[in-house]
Amino acid sequence: MFRQLERSENISRLLDAGFRIALTRSSAAESEWASVVATTGVKQLYEKKYDQYDAANVIDFLLRDKTNPSSVISVIEGSRNNARLVRTALTREVWEATNECWMTLKALLSSPVRTRELPEILSTIRHQSALVRGALHGTMLRNDIYDFARLGTFLERADNTARILDVKYYVLLPSASFVGSSMDNVQWETILRSVSARGAYRWHHQGEISPISIANFLILSRQLPRSLAFCYAKIMDNLTYLEEDYETRHKCHDLAKTVRSRLKQTSIETIFEDGLHEFITEFIRDNIALGAQIEKDYRFNG
Repeated sequence: MFRQLERSENISRLLDAGFRIALTRSSAAESEWASVVATTGVKQLYEKKYDQYDAANVIDFLLRDKTNPSSVISVIEGSRNNARLVRTALTREVWEATNECWMTLKALLSSPVRTRELPEILSTIRHQSALVRGALHGTMLRNDIYDFARLGTFLERADNTARILDVKYYVLLPSASFVGSSMDNVQWETILRSVSARGAYRWHHQGEISPISIANFLILSRQLPRSLAFCYAKIMDNLTYLEEDYETRHKCHDLAKTVRSRLKQTSIETIFEDGLHEFITEFIRDNIALGAQIEKDYRFNG
C-alpha cells in the first residue's frame, strides 16, 4: 500500500522536472521525456505502445494508462485496494485519506491531461499522498503495522532516488568537459528537482554546484529525507522495532545492516573512484533483494 502511494508521488516529481526542462529547453525535450520514462522502469512497456517520446504520450502513459502498472492511476488504485483489504488494521483517518486520494485522482485523471493543467495536477497528486502520510503519522499506533508502512515508503523512496541517479549518472561523472556547460547545469537542476532537493541543496551548500557534492547529498546525506543513507537509517530503525516486537531476527535484518554499513563507511570519493554507475546498480539490486526478503521473512506472500 505505502510503496504504491510513494511511487505515485515520485512519478509526479519526475514529470514535474521533465516538464520544466521541456519548457525551457525545447531542443532537449525528447531526451528528457525519455529519461523520465527510463527512470520509472517502464521503458520497454512504453516503446511497445509509442514510437517517440513526446510530452502528450509520456504524460498520459505515466499518469492515466492502466496498461502501465506504474502509472499514477494504477498505483493509487492498488494502494486503495490494499487499504480496503486491511481496513480494520488502519485508523479511520488513514483509510479516509487513502480513499479520498483515490477518488480525487480518479476524477482528476478521467480525461487526458492538458499541458497547461499539468503543474496543478502534479501538485494535487503530491498533496493527496502527503495527506495519507500525515494521517499515518498522526493517528496510527507505533506497532508492526506502522513499521511495515514505513518500510514500504523508504524502500520505494530509496529505489526512486537510486534510479534517478542511474539514469543521470553520466552527468555526475567528474569529467572536465561537462563542467560549466549549459547541459551540465540544467541536468543537475533536473536531478535535484526530481527529488525535491533543489532548495535544500542550495541552502546546505551555499550555492555551490558540483557533481561530487550533488552525488554526496543524494547518496550519503543523513539529513535529506530522500537520500539513500537517510532511507536506510529509517529502514534499519523500523526493522529493529520489528525484531524487538517479534523477538526474532531474520535474514532481512542482516541484508539491511550490510547496505547501511556500506553507506556509512564509504565516502563519495571512493564511490566515484570505484564507479558511480556500478555503485548505484549494486544498490538497486540489493534494495530489490531486501524488499523481497522482507516479504518472505514476514510472510506477505502467504
